[in-house]
Amino acid sequence: MNSVTCCFAQSHPIRLPNSILERKVKAFGVKRACVSPTAATAAQPRKAAASKQSTKVDRDGSSATATITVSALVGEPIGPKKVLVPIGFGSEEMEAVIIVDVLRRAGAEVTLASVEPQLEVEASAGTKLVADLSISSCAKASFDLIALPGGMPGSARLRDCETLKKMTSKQAEEKKLYGAICAAPAVTLQPWGLLKRKQVTGHPAFMDKLSTFWAVKSNLQVTGELTTSRGPGTAFLFAISLVEQMYGEGIAKEIGNSLLMHVTGDTSRAVEFNQVDWSLDHPPKVLVPIADGSEETEIVTVIDVLRRAKVEVTVASVEKSVKVSASQGTKIVADSLIVDISESTYDLIILPGGVVGMERLHKSKALKKLLKEQEAGGRLYGASGSSPAVLHKLGLLKNRKATAHPSVLSKLNNAVDNARVVIDGRVVTGAGLATTSDFGLAIVGKLFGQARARSVAEGLVLDYPKSHS
Repeated sequence: MNSVTCCFAQSHPIRLPNSILERKVKAFGVKRACVSPTAATAAQPRKAAASKQSTKVDRDGSSATATITVSALVGEPIGPKKVLVPIGFGSEEMEAVIIVDVLRRAGAEVTLASVEPQLEVEASAGTKLVADLSISSCAKASFDLIALPGGMPGSARLRDCETLKKMTSKQAEEKKLYGAICAAPAVTLQPWGLLKRKQVTGHPAFMDKLSTFWAVKSNLQVTGELTTSRGPGTAFLFAISLVEQMYGEGIAKEIGNSLLMHVTGDTSRAVEFNQVDWSLDHPPKVLVPIADGSEETEIVTVIDVLRRAKVEVTVASVEKSVKVSASQGTKIVADSLIVDISESTYDLIILPGGVVGMERLHKSKALKKLLKEQEAGGRLYGASGSSPAVLHKLGLLKNRKATAHPSVLSKLNNAVDNARVVIDGRVVTGAGLATTSDFGLAIVGKLFGQARARSVAEGLVLDYPKSHS
C-alpha cells in the first residue's frame, strides 16, 4: 500500500497508509501534503504547515489542548518512529510477532533483534523466527520504544544479554518508552532494577516474583514510560496501547479496528452447524501451509494454541524455500516444503490468511492435491482470514456455512456475518487476525473437549466463556 508522511498528534511524525491519512486530513479541513520526496520535489520551495487545535478530555476528567499538524513542507521527509523488539531462544512467538505486526501497521520502523549468536531463533512453541539484526548491531542506535516479549526461557535469555540491559536502562533513564509482557516484567526488567516504584503487571505464573505493593492484576498497566501486560492473550491490547502512546488514540483505534479487535460475534465465540464428533483415537496431526505474504499473526497464533494443547503441528512452505516472508515482513522458517510432505496424511489442514499469501496458497498444486484428498477422505480442514476464499475456489465450502475476513466475506456463498469462528461439520473457518486465538481454541475444543481448551486459554491469559458451544 502506498503511503505518505505527515505529522499528526502533537507533531509526532508517523507514516500512514493513504486510507487512514485521507480521513485524518479531511477531518481537519486541510489538503494532503508532503508526498514521497523525489529530486524534483526536494528542490521546490517550502510551504507553510497547516495545523488545528483540538481539546482532548483524559480519563481523569482533565483536558488538554494539542496542536494537530499536517506538514506541508514538500520534499522534507519525516522519519518514522523506531522500535526495538528483542528475541531469544524460548521467547513467546505470539507476543513477539503481534508486537512487531501491530507497530509496523501503525507505521513504525520495527527491528526484530536476536540476542543469540545467530539470527534464526526458535521460539517457545517451536516456531522458528528470523531476526532482522543481531542485538550487537543495534547497540548504538536510538529507539523511540523498546518492547520485550515474554516466554521462557526467552525472558531469561533477554535478561542475560548485557547489551540489551544497557540499552533498556538508558531508555528508562532518558524517559523514553519501554515495555514488557508476560514473564519479562518479573524475569527481565526487575533484575535490571527498572521496575522501582512503578505499578506493573505480568503473567499470573510470575506475579509472585513482583513486589506485592506495586503488582497490579490487570491486563494492561501503563506507568509513565513503562507499559506492562499479562501474556499472549493480551498481546494485541499491549501493542495497541504502545501505538496509542506513540501515535495517538485515533491511529490506535484505526489499527485496532483493522485487526478485528472489536469483532463481537456470537457470545460463545464459535457458531456451529451440522455438529459432528472430531475426537480421534490418536494424537492429532495438523498441517499449516504458509506462503510469502501469509499473515504472521495467524500463523503463529494457531500454531502456538495447538501446540499448547499437545497437537503435532507441521508447518510447510509452498515456496521454493522453507524461509517465508510474511505480510508485515516477519520471516518464519517452515519445518519442510509442501512438495516434500505431499504424500503424507493429516487429520486437519489449516490455511492462514493474508491477501498475497492466499493467492500463493491457491497456486500450489501440491496443496490443492492435499486439500481435495482431505475432503474425499472425510478428514478435517479449515482456513482463517482471507483464506476461506481458497477453499471456496476449490469447491470445498459447497453447501457449508463459513466466515472469513470482512474483505472476502461477500465471496462466500453461505457466509455467516459477525462471527469469529464458524464450524460446519468437519470444516472450520475464522475471521482471522485478532480473532485467531478463538479460532485455535475452537479447534482444541472440538478435538479434546472444552476443559482442554479452557486450560490452554488460561495459559494464554485469555478470557474463555463458561458456556462455549
